[in-house]
Amino acid sequence: MALDWVPRRVGVVGYGRLGQSLVSHLLTQGPELGLELVFVWNRDPGRMAGSVPPSLQLQNLAALGERHPDLVVEVAHPKIIQESGAQILRCANLLVGSPSALADQATEHQLLEASHRWNHAVFVARGALWGTEDITRLDAAGGLQSLRVTMATHPDGFRLEGPLAAVPSTGRRTVLYEGPIRGLCPFAPRNSNTMAAAALAAPSLGFDGVVGVLVADLSLTDMHVVDVELSGPPGPTGRRFAVHTHRENPAEPGAVTGSATVTTFWRSLLGCCQLPSRPGIHLC
Repeated sequence: MALDWVPRRVGVVGYGRLGQSLVSHLLTQGPELGLELVFVWNRDPGRMAGSVPPSLQLQNLAALGERHPDLVVEVAHPKIIQESGAQILRCANLLVGSPSALADQATEHQLLEASHRWNHAVFVARGALWGTEDITRLDAAGGLQSLRVTMATHPDGFRLEGPLAAVPSTGRRTVLYEGPIRGLCPFAPRNSNTMAAAALAAPSLGFDGVVGVLVADLSLTDMHVVDVELSGPPGPTGRRFAVHTHRENPAEPGAVTGSATVTTFWRSLLGCCQLPSRPGIHLC
């Protein structure tokens, strides 16, 4: 059954593991859902050779408007959102797969401005964040006082930059960072997207109030572990509402993206295709 709402025409920016999975789904399942893949772009075009039909390979990202997409899906790197997100919104709705880019306040402002100017939506995939809707509802009701997201995996699964790249892993389990998510995203842009989604799900706390913890654990060779801990203000008895979720996501050794996240992203793509195209930033 086709989706009730266009977009019918979808472009994919990025052709790593996640991009390859989405392209495969769009080519095999897209037609029956009313979705047409109209282009794939990758920083290294050679990676698409032999697997993406030449007619779908976009060589110049600035020319994406010529393919007339309704939705552009970014699964490349936060720099793509920072450098080209506003331009993409001139032509289409945007599904952001690298929400750590929004930790940069100038980037978030540019996206919001472009979204309202061109009447296109910015969707953000929830990725590996469990309980997104519950966090958002609790925050909107004024019942969220603290939110902490811990992401742990083997050191080979990290792609760290700047000072974090120089932090040594000492012992079996090493805390590489603990603090506001805004301070983590620039140095772990590919490993902080779940935390960035949490900041967007809880706007009363945001990137400065949600705490992120990044842990290198030598025992986690084949999985990513995400713990989400939240609490509300004290009630009449002095006790607080509290929730702690623990998510174990199988992953290939050294992989940045866990297996379940790949599946979740496809569902996010289908979900945002059924939402109205209204300006602003929306989790899906």
